[in-house]
Amino acid sequence: MKGILGNRRAKENIAGYSFMFPTIVIIGTFVILPILYALFLSFNKVTLLGGVNYDFVGLKNFNRMIDDDKVWISLKNTAKYVLIVVPCQTMLALILAAALNAKLRGRNFFRTVYFLPTITSSAVLTLIFVWILNNNGLLNELLGMLHFPTHNWLAEPAVALFGVMLMNIYSTAPGFMVIYLASMQDISHNIYESAEIDGANAWTKFWKITVPLLKPVTFFVVVLGVIGSFQVFDQAYIVSRGDGGPNNSTLTIVLLIYKYAFKNLDMGYASALALLLAIVIMLFTLVQRKLFGDEKN
Repeated sequence: MKGILGNRRAKENIAGYSFMFPTIVIIGTFVILPILYALFLSFNKVTLLGGVNYDFVGLKNFNRMIDDDKVWISLKNTAKYVLIVVPCQTMLALILAAALNAKLRGRNFFRTVYFLPTITSSAVLTLIFVWILNNNGLLNELLGMLHFPTHNWLAEPAVALFGVMLMNIYSTAPGFMVIYLASMQDISHNIYESAEIDGANAWTKFWKITVPLLKPVTFFVVVLGVIGSFQVFDQAYIVSRGDGGPNNSTLTIVLLIYKYAFKNLDMGYASALALLLAIVIMLFTLVQRKLFGDEKN
């Protein structure tokens, strides 16, 4: 009997690993190996011209970050971007979801309209915003018609990064809205009916029932928002044409990694910066987990 059970378990294990094998190969090839290779590169000076050569330099790439002003500028810009974009896109997604969850006429139409930015190419949306905000764009045309002063908005260091933030909030909030909306529709109506019997109004029900019950979802949304915001690249690249201008105001950490890797061909230093970014994202995620707590709480 034990032999039969052992053979059955062996067959089940083989079948299970057979189903897992394609996923293991894909993750290993496109996730694990690139991470290990980037870690290897971060401890080397890589020469690409005349063949790939590796020169082990230890921690020099990491020590170099301390004296690199662009690293600190990019980290400052990225931190400012995260601290503004993540709360704004989260609150906007929650408000839109609450509005669409109400029994309003034509809500299916508005769901489609609000979700369109999510399925539209980020590059296309960025080009539209650039057209609106540039010197001869729609915004300046409207300001001129109203006899207000016009500006070349994306050429001003104090404004350019906020333009990138606005693009990201507009394009990402609808996706998070769908997540919130699906979670709101899973909340039992009996809870709201009991609150109404106790005299709770719409605001009380939203603040005391909906928001607390959505705490795990909010944690999920915020984590995705933080990771996505730290990795912002395409909007900053298009707005600044790849140089992080004006005056490094749109230079993000990923854009800096791109410049070192593909413009300066400094793959070792770029890999060290990528490792720094991964550590920063992990630390932020751990802090968020402490703030939001786990599902048991």
